Amino acid sequence: MNKEEQEVRKNSPVQIRNKKASFEYYFIDTFTAGIVLTGTEIKSIRAGKASLVDTYCIVNHGELWVSGMNISPYFYGSYANHEAKRLRKLLLTKREIKRLEEEAKTPGYTIVPTLVFIDGNGRAKMDIALCRGKKEYDKRQTLKEKEDRREMDRAMKRF
Repeated sequence: MNKEEQEVRKNSPVQIRNKKASFEYYFIDTFTAGIVLTGTEIKSIRAGKASLVDTYCIVNHGELWVSGMNISPYFYGSYANHEAKRLRKLLLTKREIKRLEEEAKTPGYTIVPTLVFIDGNGRAKMDIALCRGKKEYDKRQTLKEKEDRREMDRAMKRF
């Protein structure tokens, strides 16, 4: 990821994160994918009405799909409003999809969405990560490091 891509993510008006993913998994590799959406879905995302809780990605017939992503129905939508939870297609190159499919077949590995943002052209993009699950003691270690960082910040703030 170059500096321009990082700048786009940072300046995006919408950033929907999967905070639990970094606690539950080690990120092995990350990709940025486009999302195939309907009109009311993109409007709901721009309003910040989406959630990545309990989402995961699957590869089916050479295509990558995100499952469990909740995009709330658009408030001003009519009869043509979308379903809140449905499979949504992700856009990656064939080479990237094939690599993800092979890696995800390994026991303990999965593909998890980490971030949804709007790029500079107004399109919704999703960062996905190839992940390996953490053990219970790894999670405790992560919590301990987080608490230690918090205490150090508090101590530095006093001086």
